[in-house]
Amino acid sequence: MKEAVFLYSPEMEKYPYPPSHPFNTIRVKKVKDIVKSMGLLSGPGRREVAAEPADRIVLKKFHSARYLHALKAASDGHGHGDAEALRMGIGTSDCPVFAGMYEYSALACGASLTGARLILEGDSDVAFNPSGGLHHAGPERASGFCYLNDVALACIEFAEAVTKVLYLDVDVHHGDGVAYAFYDRSDVMTISFHQNGRTLFPGTGFEDEIGTGKGKGYCVNVPLPVGTYDAAYMEAFKAIAVPLIEAYKPEKIVLQLGADGLAGDPLANLSLTNNTYADIIGYLLGLNKPILATGGGGYNIDNTVRAWALDWSVLCGADKDGDMNIGLGGVMMGSTDWQGGLRDRALAVSQSQHDMVMPAIETTIETIKMKVFKYHGL
Repeated sequence: MKEAVFLYSPEMEKYPYPPSHPFNTIRVKKVKDIVKSMGLLSGPGRREVAAEPADRIVLKKFHSARYLHALKAASDGHGHGDAEALRMGIGTSDCPVFAGMYEYSALACGASLTGARLILEGDSDVAFNPSGGLHHAGPERASGFCYLNDVALACIEFAEAVTKVLYLDVDVHHGDGVAYAFYDRSDVMTISFHQNGRTLFPGTGFEDEIGTGKGKGYCVNVPLPVGTYDAAYMEAFKAIAVPLIEAYKPEKIVLQLGADGLAGDPLANLSLTNNTYADIIGYLLGLNKPILATGGGGYNIDNTVRAWALDWSVLCGADKDGDMNIGLGGVMMGSTDWQGGLRDRALAVSQSQHDMVMPAIETTIETIKMKVFKYHGL
């Protein structure tokens, strides 16, 4: 490993979402404080990089000029309640107008693009932007708390330089903005593991959404039943993602690490621990391909912060040190809930939960094998 880069800009703290909104930007500062206290932002092979906001020219690689204009105007306090802006999703309950929303989003995009460029220039093998992962935004639409789509822009940045990019999304919500951005392309394979759209926003991401034209078979959606737990999730990951990734042989990887699949998230209904995300990162690191990782959803603040701190510890190679994080979970989180470190305790799975989850998982595995694997010689 050349270097692992943690992307963070204190400027982002100036632009919080409204106080009543579920998306709380304090998560990222808390993650940074924890990993810094653990000594994981300095030393051989690790450093922190401050990102500059993405400029309008780069944002226009994905977003339309009129959308960027409407977003900036609303952010600056002009055109509030504008009918065209509302048609673009600006000013809804999910994506309210607030001062600095354009600046915040441009900084989040700038951080992911900085990570992509450091990788492309050979200065880093791993980059993590916990402020990124804004995967619902469309070219001309704000959606699902997301105004600008940093991960789609990062995939575009990579695709301009290499022929095969993997976008893997483990957020509990379908990564619709990215999936549809590359729906007719084979140079970016999108794989999204998410709670079934019949029970959760955005109501998309079913097994038969596999792409079109040149992209047929390169869009992979894995809808998961309510109550999905670690072992069931990893069974699906190993049966679907592993063979597809190894057949595709990506040159660069963009990984969206939304933590709202964790048990106890107030906006979703899966039952994962952060060990699942750590295991997936470990698998990807074993491919020896550069990884740009981002944050995403996660609305139980303490659980999300601990998950992303663990994710960074794995990404930068510290988790294997064994004693790096013993006791820090409870101490650093200021919580007595779990003193075992950054890793969550295992959760018991009842027989009824197993009987509800596994048949749905097995059906999804077989459906995807039938619909997608043939495009990859599997």
